[in-house]
Amino acid sequence: MENRTIERLIRRLGIGATYRGYRYLCYGVSLCLTDEEYLLSISKLLYPMIAKEFNTTLSSVERDIRTVIQVCWEKGDKTLLQDISLRPLCSRPTASEFLDIVVDYIQHNSGTGSAI
Repeated sequence: MENRTIERLIRRLGIGATYRGYRYLCYGVSLCLTDEEYLLSISKLLYPMIAKEFNTTLSSVERDIRTVIQVCWEKGDKTLLQDISLRPLCSRPTASEFLDIVVDYIQHNSGTGSAI
């Protein structure tokens, strides 16, 4: 259920499964939901775990996640992103900010029956 919730939110934000970063982002969010320490050290903990899971390089993970965040910001549902961030976003969020927004939203809205 949790993976479907993550995927549904990511898709609603305008990030499709055709991007390699989509899978990395979904997996990264699920890791952050199990252990928030990943949010504190994106480059040293989270990206290496994602790279290991998908048998790719750290730089590829970083680049592809950055790409899907850019897609969300430029072509996606920026209003939804603003709404779930609970604060004004004046510029594109960094990877750690984006992950924090998505993880926090899912934590506070899972099991509440809210429509994602």
